[in-house]
Amino acid sequence: MTSPRLSAAAYVDGVRAGDRATLARAVTLVESASEDDARLAEEVLAALLPHTGGAHRVGVSGPPGVGKSTLLEALGSRLVDAGARVAVLAIDPSSTVSGGSILGDKTRMPRLSTHERAFVRPSPSAATLGGVARRTREVMLLCEAAGYDHVIVETVGVGQSETLVCDMVDTFLVLAQPGAGDELQGIKKGILELADVVAVTKADGEHVDAAQRALSELRLALHLQRPRHASWRPEVLALSAKTGAGLEDLVAILRRHRRALAEAGDLAQLRSRQARSWLWTVVEERLVESFRADPRVRARAPELEARVESGAELPTRAARTLLAEIFRGGEP
Repeated sequence: MTSPRLSAAAYVDGVRAGDRATLARAVTLVESASEDDARLAEEVLAALLPHTGGAHRVGVSGPPGVGKSTLLEALGSRLVDAGARVAVLAIDPSSTVSGGSILGDKTRMPRLSTHERAFVRPSPSAATLGGVARRTREVMLLCEAAGYDHVIVETVGVGQSETLVCDMVDTFLVLAQPGAGDELQGIKKGILELADVVAVTKADGEHVDAAQRALSELRLALHLQRPRHASWRPEVLALSAKTGAGLEDLVAILRRHRRALAEAGDLAQLRSRQARSWLWTVVEERLVESFRADPRVRARAPELEARVESGAELPTRAARTLLAEIFRGGEP
C-alpha cells in the first residue's frame, strides 16, 4: 500500500533533519508522474533550495561489467568510515517493452545501503536518454538539503548518449577496465573528452599488467585532448575495489579536482551553466507534454501516425501538419 502524502512542511522538516525515511518519500514524490504530486514537489524543492549546493556532486559512468556498483560500495564505505555522509543515486535501465527495471543496486551495495550515514536510491531511467533518470537533478537537491556531503550518480552505461550526467555534476568519473587488445573498449571518444578523472578498475591479480597498459594508453589519449577546464587536466589512475589499492588515491583526486575548480572560480560558473541548461530542459519537456495533450493535436495525431506508419506520408511533413494545428497563422 502506498503511504499517504505528507504536507510540504513535513517533507521539508524531515529532509532537513536528515531522516532517511522522509527523504525516501520525498524522492518518490518528485519522481511521481502525478500532476498533484509535481506541484507539491515543486513547493518542497523551493523551500529546500536555500539549503542545497554544499555537496560534492560526482557522476560515475563506465561500460557494463566494469564494476561501477562494486567500486561505489568500496568508495562510499571509505568515505562514510571517514565521517562523511554519502548519497548514491543508482540509475537502473528500464525495459523499453514493459517499462520495468531491475533496481538491484541496493543488493550490490549491501554494506553502504545499510550504513547510517549513507543513502542508496535506485531509480529507473524510464527511457530517459543520457544515462540518468528524469528527476535526477531534483533528487540530488533533496540529498544536499538532507546534509549529504557527497552525492554520487551512477549512470546506466557509457556511450555517446550517456553524457547528460556531465551536465549536472562537479566531477565526471569514467571507469575503464583492462581488456584484451582494445584497452579503450566500450569508451567512446565523446565521453572521454568529458572525463575529469578516468579510473582503470580491477587492477589486481592477473589483470595488473593489462591495467598498466590501459593506464598508459588512457594517459596518452587524455594528454592529446584539450581539457574542459583551464584549472584542471584530467587524471588517470588504476585501482582495485577488491583489494582497496588506489582507493585513497581516487578520494584524493576527487577532492583535489573540486578544490581546483572552486579556487579558480570554475565551479561557480559550471553550476550556473548547469542551472541554465536545466531550465531549458524543463521548458522543452513541458512544451512536448503540452503539445501532445492539446485536443487539436490529439484529434489529428492518429490519422497522421497511420499515414506515416504505412509510408504514405513523410514524418517531417506530418510533423509540420501537427505543429500547424498549434501555430495557426504562419509556418511552424
